[in-house]
Amino acid sequence: MLDTNRREFIALLGAGGLLLAVKVRRARAQQPAMPVIGYLGAGSSELFASRLRAFRQGLGEHGYAEGHNVAIEYRWAEGQYDRFPALTADLLRRQVRVIAAPGSTPAALAAKAATTTTPIVFVTGIDPVAAGLVASLSRPGGNLTGVVALSLELGSKQLQLLHEMVPAARRIALLVNPDSPTLAGEQSRDQQSTAPALGLELHVLHARAVDDFGRVFAELARLRIDGLIIGGEALFTSAADRLAALTLRHAIPALYLSREFPAAGGLMSYGPSIADGHRLAGVYTARILKGEKPAELPVQQSTKIDLVINLKTAEALGLTVPLPLLARAEEVIE
Repeated sequence: MLDTNRREFIALLGAGGLLLAVKVRRARAQQPAMPVIGYLGAGSSELFASRLRAFRQGLGEHGYAEGHNVAIEYRWAEGQYDRFPALTADLLRRQVRVIAAPGSTPAALAAKAATTTTPIVFVTGIDPVAAGLVASLSRPGGNLTGVVALSLELGSKQLQLLHEMVPAARRIALLVNPDSPTLAGEQSRDQQSTAPALGLELHVLHARAVDDFGRVFAELARLRIDGLIIGGEALFTSAADRLAALTLRHAIPALYLSREFPAAGGLMSYGPSIADGHRLAGVYTARILKGEKPAELPVQQSTKIDLVINLKTAEALGLTVPLPLLARAEEVIE
């Protein structure tokens, strides 16, 4: 009799354990899978560290924290635009819920060419309608939306600032990437129209890859260039440290649009706040994860503009920073 009761008790325990395991499996099956964001970056994780912090901040403003209730798959082009299609395809195979392509128009265009269904959030420095990213700013109308920081509108101001920093300058060069024809063309036209009024002679030089930088700086020396403006371009952002080192080695006062350049030892930057644009991209990515449609999210404009000056570099170049210019700087690196 005792053996029978023991057997019945053990059988009951086994059945209870089985029932509990089934319930646990059902509960797990009913839990929604953690959504995955695909982050398509033009540079590297090290270079984009501050941008990633801003992007995550934007996600956090709507309740998302990486590793807690959202995952992020990162793909880095390392400044090589021809990698974007393969990187995008890889993210789509991963079945990401949203592709974030902040800071690179070519990345956004590659993502747009790859899918008409997966939402895409971009940050661009050119008119996204003219670039073919969206139908209109107020109603994008497709699977893309994002943030525009119109750096092209700042070209004249950049030229004026560099002239103010180096008033004796007469020959200025503008470095652009011809593989971004819309961006390069508009930057060139804007600054060429401004240069004569400042008494400047503008030369437009091209670089398609980091390997072109040596040739570019040899050309700057041949032309006896007094100052350099580096056009807004993901390739140049991804190589900000190398460009900064080259401008110092060749003693050329130079200006770029993002803080990475003076932080790496370049002279100065003037352009849209990169951090603000990425934060806004994070906000839109979070809103899409919560169910909003890209077609109905108007393209936002980032209006924060930063002037950053590296005083140590100015001293190394033998320049005295004018006090009015120093007073206007959001950040001075000493």
